[in-house]
Amino acid sequence: FAVAGLGSGLTEAVVVNPFEVVKVTLQTNQNAFTKQPSSFVQAQQIIKADGLGFQGLNKGLTATLGRHGVFNMVYFGFYFNMKNILPVNKDPNLEFLRKFGIGLVSGTIASIINIPFDVAKSRIQGPQPVPGEIKYRTCFKTMATVYKEEGFLALYKGLLPKIMRLGPG
Repeated sequence: FAVAGLGSGLTEAVVVNPFEVVKVTLQTNQNAFTKQPSSFVQAQQIIKADGLGFQGLNKGLTATLGRHGVFNMVYFGFYFNMKNILPVNKDPNLEFLRKFGIGLVSGTIASIINIPFDVAKSRIQGPQPVPGEIKYRTCFKTMATVYKEEGFLALYKGLLPKIMRLGPG
């Protein structure tokens, strides 16, 4: 199940990464909402300026691969193994709580393990600290820079909202 989760996460990352680049670009655009381009126009602008590669529409792909691959690997591996270990309840309400609890723990553990990749993805795809200068370029170098400059806990920024979003899911 862990290997299947990894495969599904890597596939998901390849598919969603261009949308993530467009989303982050739109979210960090500080122009008035009426001056912002549509998602399609924003994608065209990214392609025109930086192409389809790792500086353009696929910026941050390795971090997105890590984020989705690690999350799904841990989530599905843990969830299905625990589901097979913990006995099934005949009461439908208790069975729901059992599955929900396993899912909540699985999502929480997966979020804790994969959030450094999420932080790296956000730093790479988001605005750079100095306009015109690319500080965050690759996944592991970005994690190392964040750790060195801001400390270990900076790799876990946003963990609580992430758990609140993905744990129950």
